[in-house]
Amino acid sequence: MAKYSVHQQPVEALLSWIKSGEIAIPEIQRPFVWKASKVRDFIDSLYQGYPVGYIITWRNPDVKLKNGELSAGKKVLIDGQQRITALTAAIVGNRVLNKNYKEVAIRIAFNPLTEKFEVFNKAIEKSSEWINNINPIVNDEVSITKAIRAYLKLNPEANEDLVEDRIENLKKIKNKQVGIIELDHSLDIDTVTEIFIRINQKGVVLSNADFVMSKIAADEANDGNKMRKLVDYFCRLIVDKGFNKHIIDNDKDFATHDYYGALQWMANGHDDLYIPDYIDVLRVSYTYKFSRGKFSDLVALLSGRNFETRKYEAEIAENSYRMLSEGLMDFVNQTNYQRFIMLVESTGLIHNKLISSKNSLNFSYALYLKLRKGGMPEPEAQHYVKRWLIMSLLIGRYSGSSESMIDEDIKQINEKGIDVYLRQMEQTYLGDGFWDFGLVSDLETTSVNNNAYNVYLAAQCNANINAFLSKSMKINSLIEQRGDIHHIFPKKYLIDNGYTQRQYNQIANFVYTEQSTNIKVGKMAPRQYMQKVVQEIENGTYEISTIDTKPILEESLRSNDIPSVLHTAEHNDYADFLSQRRRMMADKIKSYYKGL
Repeated sequence: MAKYSVHQQPVEALLSWIKSGEIAIPEIQRPFVWKASKVRDFIDSLYQGYPVGYIITWRNPDVKLKNGELSAGKKVLIDGQQRITALTAAIVGNRVLNKNYKEVAIRIAFNPLTEKFEVFNKAIEKSSEWINNINPIVNDEVSITKAIRAYLKLNPEANEDLVEDRIENLKKIKNKQVGIIELDHSLDIDTVTEIFIRINQKGVVLSNADFVMSKIAADEANDGNKMRKLVDYFCRLIVDKGFNKHIIDNDKDFATHDYYGALQWMANGHDDLYIPDYIDVLRVSYTYKFSRGKFSDLVALLSGRNFETRKYEAEIAENSYRMLSEGLMDFVNQTNYQRFIMLVESTGLIHNKLISSKNSLNFSYALYLKLRKGGMPEPEAQHYVKRWLIMSLLIGRYSGSSESMIDEDIKQINEKGIDVYLRQMEQTYLGDGFWDFGLVSDLETTSVNNNAYNVYLAAQCNANINAFLSKSMKINSLIEQRGDIHHIFPKKYLIDNGYTQRQYNQIANFVYTEQSTNIKVGKMAPRQYMQKVVQEIENGTYEISTIDTKPILEESLRSNDIPSVLHTAEHNDYADFLSQRRRMMADKIKSYYKGL
């Protein structure tokens, strides 16, 4: 049995189907990603009769209504969104959102004498040879006769037959054929999702989360189009406070909805730590509310899938939309969101550059919402969420097949409870072998995006430790100010002694210190600059360091996990120094985790 059918349809028919709702085109609230010049090229290809690719649709499964009748599913656009938007912008005249979320018109001009298309601009506006906008002609707002007469009046020397021929060809764009691949409605959700992902791997990378968003936006009956806006608008407000005015001015219907009431606090809110995108919002809301991790299951549920009977039921679809709506509202809730951000910061993860896995944050937020909704006291919930967050970062829990891991973890927590499952995870992954060998090995790297190193920095921030050789400057202040990390064994010193980049850039040789200190240290051997620091303390001068007593100097070494051998170290001691410091850094991480 064929899994799809292929046929050709004129542009005019395609646009009429969209207008009538026969094909559900998800409302795109994110910007139109094509440049205007690409729209121009697309229109030119249609004019020339070149192939323009296929539009791919899938008819949603027939859904069983409460009265027992079957309702035929709408056709949903799987691929071709940008081409459809280009057609409606250039031919129908619909406005699109630019990268700043402003509605703009894309006007394509046409020169009948040269048969060239261009994006409308000031130069074209001043030239009589150009038809400033093809929309009225192609869209039947202006007759061919009238268009030809108007053009010849401005260009009396033009060849009348040629102009007539070219404008008629322009008009025929709407008759040009576009290929349509229609996926069979019997295809299961997983297959359609996989097709969606594969065909969108070129150009703008899309995922099964995009398929979920398309599915939601196409379902106006369950307010899915407004849910889509709730997600997109919230993410936009995090990074663009002025976008609130756009909502109020341009989407008055949404501005009166409960969804807007739930998210409008972010117009004055602040978040430069989590900064979720639409995938993160969906991930958290879905995992928390449905206790599942695979987006393909969400598409199935929103379609009304009964996993036991393998049938589709309207009641299941309605209930799934209701649950997703509740999950989204809990996600954007001001109290929930701000408490979670404070929880993350309290672990020492004070900057997003310390968080190498967004899905660790996502799962932790889903877990926090789940525990709080289940009635767990706030302090207890925070304890479990903090430990889960740091544990998942340390072991790279969501660095591979994250959907599978998320699905497994939330189901295990559902079944066993967070206390039992967390202890099980710690026994499996955070045993003595991890602390004594695995973690030390993880710290043998040059990558500052290393999970273990980032958790080490979080431990330092959590303990409010001073920067190396500084009496008062805190490490968390340097991280927040995007201060640089510096070499304990100076880089130039090691280079002069034959060390390679991989050797001198080991993270165990990195430390946060003030830039003035680093400049004064220059290329001195550790023994040499440490002697100078001691001399400055004895003399009461402060050129290299701001430390004024020897006990504070020793505390600076201890709190930054720097072996005391530094006092006498030269390049021959470098390898042993790195080995000792990795062990000390691992011990600090272990002590930090146990104290969460």
